Amino acid sequence: MHHGYTFRFCPVCGAKLISSTLKEFEPARLVCSQCHFIFYLDPKLVACVIVEMNGKIVLLKRAIEPQKGKWVVPGGYVDRGEVVDAAALRETREECGIDIRIKRLLGVYSYPGTVEAMVFYIAEYTGGDLVNGDEVFEAKLVEPNVIPWEDLAFQSTTDALKDYCSFRGVKQ
Repeated sequence: MHHGYTFRFCPVCGAKLISSTLKEFEPARLVCSQCHFIFYLDPKLVACVIVEMNGKIVLLKRAIEPQKGKWVVPGGYVDRGEVVDAAALRETREECGIDIRIKRLLGVYSYPGTVEAMVFYIAEYTGGDLVNGDEVFEAKLVEPNVIPWEDLAFQSTTDALKDYCSFRGVKQ
């Protein structure tokens, strides 16, 4: 069973974790050999935004791995205790300098064997200058009918943008 990281010690008491099947039809769980704490490996939530601006959408070229040099929409990890749409606003401001208003949820995307679950919103630009944040080589506006499909970073980016184009009636 692959979790991305191999956790070996209990975060409660420091004893060794062992893999154990607790319930039939559920995956094996990491359980402390001493205090019996169950270490659930939960998904990581990512908030992403398709920002509409002057009839175009915002795309960002990633300046960090994974998928460095590929295109994404603004987005990033939701912090524990953070409201998901607030994370979408924060990440958009951090990555490309603009303020937005969320209009609607587009969809939730997850894939077998991946840790992340991605929430995609459709939002409108409300203010600020489009700039390159620390993790971005380039921020640009693209007409939905000329999205660079071959250069998108993640499966979720492709799937969400296809759903967006379908929702907006854009021919691809």
